[in-house]
Amino acid sequence: MNNKLKYLRKTNGLTIYDISKKIGISSVHYYMIESGKSKLYYDIAIKISSVFNMKPDDIFYTN
Repeated sequence: MNNKLKYLRKTNGLTIYDISKKIGISSVHYYMIESGKSKLYYDIAIKISSVFNMKPDDIFYTN
């Protein structure tokens, strides 16, 4: 789903577990979001984007 999300995670030296712990969801749920197998809800998008100090649109919006 979101190659940018995976790219950001890896370039920041974070694991799936690291991000899931920071945002309060399971690592499986985060993996499912990153791989496009689970819906992304706005509240989770806000939490994920805050990990990278970005706006949700900059990560998740595609033209």
